[in-house]
Amino acid sequence: MDAFSYLSVLLSIILGLAITQILMGYRGLLLARGRVRFYAPTTIWSALLLVIAAQNWWSSFSLAQHRNWTFLQFSTVLLQMVLLYMMAGLVLPDVPADQPVDLRAHYYKERRPFFAILLMMLLVSVSKDGILQGRLTSLENLAFHGVFMTLSLIGLISKRPRLNEIIAPVGALIMAIYIAILYARLA
Repeated sequence: MDAFSYLSVLLSIILGLAITQILMGYRGLLLARGRVRFYAPTTIWSALLLVIAAQNWWSSFSLAQHRNWTFLQFSTVLLQMVLLYMMAGLVLPDVPADQPVDLRAHYYKERRPFFAILLMMLLVSVSKDGILQGRLTSLENLAFHGVFMTLSLIGLISKRPRLNEIIAPVGALIMAIYIAILYARLA
């Protein structure tokens, strides 16, 4: 068995848990739908995290070509997946039995840790190429990460509802463009 096949098992488990966390959140919201006050940014970020999980899994295919893994290299890739899982755990609330669920209140309660973790995940993602290949990431990739870091900082700093309601769909649009330009084909 090659090294990456072995290492990718743990990465796949964490990605699977992140996806499960979000899907279980959707299930809870669906079952409590009569008691749920929906909020677009929460819904958009949860869907976007599913896309980010799929994109991370898709892009990890190129890691199969990497040889001579070190613990630091694997830890960097693992940390990115762990941070994604943590965001998945924060994006939707646990749904209590017979109590109202306010996605807006949950969003603003978890906004700071969510965006702080997103920012950390982006920083790990940018540093990954340097750690794995000894070179900086491409300018296109760096530009997209810069836009996402800016959105993360806005979400982290600003409590203004209008601004938070804008960054979620902008993030979804930027992610769609990012995937279309850099990850449309399996490399």
